[in-house]
Amino acid sequence: MMKLLPFSYAVRNLYRDRTRLLQTLGGGALVVFLVMGAYALNDGMRETLRASGSPDNIILLGAGSEESMQRSEVSEQAAGIAEAGVAGVYARLGTRAVSPEIIHMAQLRMPGGVEARGLVRGVTPRALLVHDDVAVLQGDVPGPGEVMVGRLAWKRFGVPPADLVPGARIGFDDAELTVAGIFTAPGTVLESEIWMDINDLRTLAQRDTVSAVVLRLDGGEPEDVELFTRQRLDLELSAIGEKEYYDKLASFYAPVRTMTWITAALIAAAAVFGGLNTLYAAFAARVRETATLQAIGFRPAAVFFSFMQESLMTSLLGALIGAIAAVVLLADRIVYLSAGTFRLSFGPETLFAGMAAGILLGVIGSIPPSIRCLKPSLPQALRD
Repeated sequence: MMKLLPFSYAVRNLYRDRTRLLQTLGGGALVVFLVMGAYALNDGMRETLRASGSPDNIILLGAGSEESMQRSEVSEQAAGIAEAGVAGVYARLGTRAVSPEIIHMAQLRMPGGVEARGLVRGVTPRALLVHDDVAVLQGDVPGPGEVMVGRLAWKRFGVPPADLVPGARIGFDDAELTVAGIFTAPGTVLESEIWMDINDLRTLAQRDTVSAVVLRLDGGEPEDVELFTRQRLDLELSAIGEKEYYDKLASFYAPVRTMTWITAALIAAAAVFGGLNTLYAAFAARVRETATLQAIGFRPAAVFFSFMQESLMTSLLGALIGAIAAVVLLADRIVYLSAGTFRLSFGPETLFAGMAAGILLGVIGSIPPSIRCLKPSLPQALRD
């Protein structure tokens, strides 16, 4: 059986050069921080867009605008015609879940004079039948001259939460609108939106069309809606499932997620190479020491294993520091996109990805310097 060096030997070597220890800890913490941040960004975006679409909802968009509700234009009469022509639409107390909506990116004036662009959705009360994940937290649905703000809208517009409460005033062009209520839609992009009466938005945005008509099916089939759009060619409509729409939106943002990983990988690679240089310098100064260990009976494999222990302890400590920093600085952070907002997702998978990166860094980072340190023959190493 191979005789191993005492574990205390690896621990003692950590403190031989405290500057090197701090450099290695910093590099490992940076790598783990970046990996966890990139994973949380990608996972949060993917999960939010996935949760934003309901499998029961079908969106009627203008033909050729299937990838963007903001660019879509649909006739005002389309909602009424679809309500009468599509079978299997969900109804509550005789009201069918057919919601005409206008999606508009507007420049708004917040209380305190802050101006920012945000997504405004013109709706009718039927929107709550379609978007069943939306619940009113405070106040009421918007009427004429009123708006209802999402729970995270204050973060989107960079104002204190107290500035967007029922009774507050928001400027839209020359109009002053009153906040009537606050709504929540957990885990979706809707929470950063501002909802207002569709007729008010039609007037302010100077539109004579709507952006989309959203239907919620109850027993109906998506093929029935598709058949309706083919029968009514005069309306120039295209039907797409709401989940499919947000899946396409997620694909649209795929390059953003890819660039996040590439940026994290490049910075992590720089940290890895810096760590390798540090370990090369540290292990190169211990060539005679390792030769002495071999001369008194320890095999090269035992010395290599001790080096691995030393590197892993450093990298795991750095990984712990990086993971704590990521949770403290990034957890529950809100990221803004034109499609809405989403939270950085810090689940067990994110922590696992960060710690795995730290362990991998410790293993890979120790192999080349250890091989170089053990490569010289024993007589040559003792002379050097």
